[in-house]
Amino acid sequence: MITLVQSPTVERVRSTRAQQTGDDGERLAAMRLEALRWRIVARNLRVHRAEVDILAIDPAEPPSLVLVEVRKRNRRDFGLAEETVDFRKRNCLRRAADELAARPVLADGRRLPQLPVRVDLIAIDRGPDGRPSLRHHRGIDV
Repeated sequence: MITLVQSPTVERVRSTRAQQTGDDGERLAAMRLEALRWRIVARNLRVHRAEVDILAIDPAEPPSLVLVEVRKRNRRDFGLAEETVDFRKRNCLRRAADELAARPVLADGRRLPQLPVRVDLIAIDRGPDGRPSLRHHRGIDV
């Protein structure tokens, strides 16, 4: 079952600092993807037990339906943002990708285009100048 939790324009109210950090990262990642002419289909999409941070269409040849996992870290004391994607999260993302490929209809009835499905990771942390540094890893192994 695919459930749409929020539309691309609706912001959630979060209470913890970690949740706010995650929402800020997702907002920054979505802005970057839109600047690259990607079409954001949904944010915070529930697919069974997994939450897909951003579901988007990459217009590059060949076009793809992309599940984007966003990881943001404010500090590097305990490693890079990429290092926080563990085997459980990879399994959830793989199951979500398989489900979207098999049943490309969202809970609100919108049909997804019949495109190849892949999973990307956007990692965000502070660069040496204190500004956000964004790294986009395309087609990660899940």
